[in-house]
Amino acid sequence: MNSLWYGNNPLAWLLLPFSLLFWALSSFRRMLYYFHLKKIHHFSVPVVVVGNISVGGTGKSPLVVWMCDHLEQLGYKPGIVARGYGGKASHWPQQVRPDSDPVMAGDEAVMLARLTGRPVCVGPDRPAAVQELLAYTDCDIVVSDDGLQHYAMGRDVEIAVVDGERGLGNEFLLPAGPLRELPGRLRSVDLVISTGSWWDSIPIMKIDDPVALPLLDLEADPQPLAQASGEKVHAVAGIGNPRRFFTLLEQCGLEIIPHAFPDHYQYRREDMQFDDELPVLMTEKDAVKYARFATERHWLVRIAVIPDESFVKKFDELLQDLKHGQEAA
Repeated sequence: MNSLWYGNNPLAWLLLPFSLLFWALSSFRRMLYYFHLKKIHHFSVPVVVVGNISVGGTGKSPLVVWMCDHLEQLGYKPGIVARGYGGKASHWPQQVRPDSDPVMAGDEAVMLARLTGRPVCVGPDRPAAVQELLAYTDCDIVVSDDGLQHYAMGRDVEIAVVDGERGLGNEFLLPAGPLRELPGRLRSVDLVISTGSWWDSIPIMKIDDPVALPLLDLEADPQPLAQASGEKVHAVAGIGNPRRFFTLLEQCGLEIIPHAFPDHYQYRREDMQFDDELPVLMTEKDAVKYARFATERHWLVRIAVIPDESFVKKFDELLQDLKHGQEAA
């Protein structure tokens, strides 16, 4: 869909009637919540939603990881809720641990549990996931990975993440374009951040120096990717925007053989058994699913993001306002 949504493909105009139907249905659904004809669930702790208005990967999960670390430094006990997309569990919501099966709980949920060390609960019913998280953990603030359009879940802070490279594409709604909601929705959220230079007034989050870890020993010392500059490697990405991962490796000086897979792809052993001895580098999300097949040549690339100071300052101010509001109540 990249050529359709992020290019000048005339087919997009032919799909506009379907986008109009999508807009009508989604707007009607949102109005049901606005006029309290459908219930919005509110909770005893603040809820921070990190989402986007477009489909595909925009970098939400790395921001969620940063946010949990930042909240802990401020004295909070964060927990995470997510969709658990791709999970095949027979009942929901599901509590997720670092050693949970990604086939059952979903790859992103297990990844978040491993990277943050915080409680994670997933399920298609986002309010039920929040309620279960609060019932069985000591969380005093909830971060929702995605969920901007899950209006049944009450929220105190909304953060929208935009892909700085692709932006909003042709700015059409699905299926003619990549948008779940119209661009004007960005004016109603509390904060907007992009994964690269998009608009001058929008803060960005930069990627800290990425490192590689062998899948067979994740406790090993991380190896800075910059030290491997000039090496030829296989690069594997089954995420919303594989090109972003490939570009990252190229910027570190690596010569890559790219292998793009569909988002949330369930790997088989043979998918990463190439007929040479080159190292195989993959994203953290892919590593969660491929670890059981790993050999010494398989490595994950771990990244961390650093938001602009302007974003951090505004986020902290929003948290202070929430705290003061709770004290007043």
